[in-house]
Amino acid sequence: MIAVWAALTAVALSVTGCTTPAASDEAAGRTRTPPPAAKAPEAPDQAPKAPGGAPDRAQDHARDHARDKAAGQAAAYRKWGLRPFAAPPAPPAVKPVRRAPGGPVPVISDIPTDEKIVFITIDDGTEKDPEFVAMMKDLDIPVTMFLTDSAIRADYGYFTPLAALGHGVANHTLTHPNLRTLGREAQRREICGQQAKLAQQYGTAPRLFRPPYGNWNEDTRAAAGTCGVDAIVLWRESMQIKNMQYQRADRKLHPGDIILAHFRGPSELKGTSMTEMTANLLRRIQDQGFTVARLEDYV
Repeated sequence: MIAVWAALTAVALSVTGCTTPAASDEAAGRTRTPPPAAKAPEAPDQAPKAPGGAPDRAQDHARDHARDKAAGQAAAYRKWGLRPFAAPPAPPAVKPVRRAPGGPVPVISDIPTDEKIVFITIDDGTEKDPEFVAMMKDLDIPVTMFLTDSAIRADYGYFTPLAALGHGVANHTLTHPNLRTLGREAQRREICGQQAKLAQQYGTAPRLFRPPYGNWNEDTRAAAGTCGVDAIVLWRESMQIKNMQYQRADRKLHPGDIILAHFRGPSELKGTSMTEMTANLLRRIQDQGFTVARLEDYV
């Protein structure tokens, strides 16, 4: 009876499938293969790696910095209604204008170069518009300031932030006389006296000198040479209010031209501000395909 019951139970189990796979495999004499392990998720893409294997963070930072700088520059120029200038070329290793030791002071109106660059110079210092300081800080355009003591002595400090931005400080005499009407010693007092004043106020004696009205003679050159001047700087174009006056018949800028402007305000510019006049000047330069370089890098 017991044998009959065991046989019936075995038949029932085989019909209902209640035997576990392991038991079935073992019963069949087979070894069960475990299911494959789940595949690990792929690692996300990693940053480019430098030769040493570390992520090249320096290149990414440089790219981000250049992009942010360009965006900031574009915004600064838009503030003044302008477009950014192309960067000037690297200055020459050897300056094209040099005073030979013991030689006469060179007199220049332009710089020998084939590059499409010009140089902005601003004379006297009569107008002291704080907006002009803000403009120069925003635009980062180099200018050279030829300062006259009688025009700036009431507020030497106005020009301090401009000098700190890297703009050149140059000599335009103590009192702005017509030097041709003075003898050599009187000219020397005008030039050397302003050298000392500017060195005291801004820390460095100027290397460049511009005679008032562009009037000079050989006494001027000799006097300037005794005062430590490296070049007498004249000009090729002068900025008025909206346009430039040209010395050449073709009425165009040429590579290396030196441009004259003045520290002037609305009373002298028929209601135009110093910053508006400067913006007009920069547009005229840009419209002719030029950019602005630093005069002191070439003299």
